[in-house]
Amino acid sequence: MGRRDDMRAALECRRPQGAVPIWELSFHCWDQASGRHLVLGREFEALRPAEQERALHSNAEIIVEVSEELHYAAVTVPANYWEVAPGVPSYYWLPDSARWRQVSILREHAGEDLMPVAGTGGVITPPTDGFVEFCYKVLDAPEEIDARAKACLKDGLEAARRFRDLGVEAVYTASDIADNHGPFFNPQQMQRFVLPYLHEWAEGVKRLGLYAILHTDGDINPCLEDLASSGTHALQAIDPVAGMDIRDVKRRVGGKVCLCGNMHCGLLLTGPARRVYEEARRLLQDCMAGGGFVLGASNAVFPETPIEHYRAMIRAWEDGGQYGAG
Repeated sequence: MGRRDDMRAALECRRPQGAVPIWELSFHCWDQASGRHLVLGREFEALRPAEQERALHSNAEIIVEVSEELHYAAVTVPANYWEVAPGVPSYYWLPDSARWRQVSILREHAGEDLMPVAGTGGVITPPTDGFVEFCYKVLDAPEEIDARAKACLKDGLEAARRFRDLGVEAVYTASDIADNHGPFFNPQQMQRFVLPYLHEWAEGVKRLGLYAILHTDGDINPCLEDLASSGTHALQAIDPVAGMDIRDVKRRVGGKVCLCGNMHCGLLLTGPARRVYEEARRLLQDCMAGGGFVLGASNAVFPETPIEHYRAMIRAWEDGGQYGAG
């Protein structure tokens, strides 16, 4: 039994035979960790086709090398978001055409112990651009939000099918439905615009033989039970910045849905490494019993995060993340 099997067990709310799996939704420290350069975003788009192909192979080598060093059970393939303004460094994204190719090449390089995970979308989230207009339409033109939700679901399931055919085993919808003050939608709007589509997306993903993961930031306490009963295998983030207590969340919905994350991104950024280590040890001690837990950051591991802080979390896992016999 290997790390990939441990990830499967955790996503199924079972106790892994080996160790708590480690997985990051958005890890942006590949260059720091490897001493090499991952070619992404606008830099990638500026290359000629032959150069792009070489870059995709180099990217795969770096991703697999770092994933092995950090004991990852799963790795997220580059997304099609995180696009930024010209002149600003790009995060972990590729244009769609290259993204499909990157998945295929990554599968060639990765061993059997690393589960590929990809973002598909599938459930609407309030947009960054056009947020005010979206808010008005929720109230004044809800049928337009209905149409947007249906299109998002359709596109998400089509992407999941394509990723399945490329060898991806788990998919997520990054659907931020809350902020630090609670859910964006009121309960009636959740029942209309979010929960039915989340359920249908999760069921469609499972029919494809894939694991279904929901990412959302924010305080989701008011709708936690609804999200845990939606049919998804896992919730990712459990956002401490918004006051989410993963220990309380596990008490409430543990066994119904796997919980991924909860290492405070701000702590990983600011450190010191000793505090990161201590918090990771406490997190493992409190959450690993019985399985259904995946260790990782509560959101993105930003490029500015010192890699020695992140490796302190990994040392805590090495010292206290193993299940052992019994």
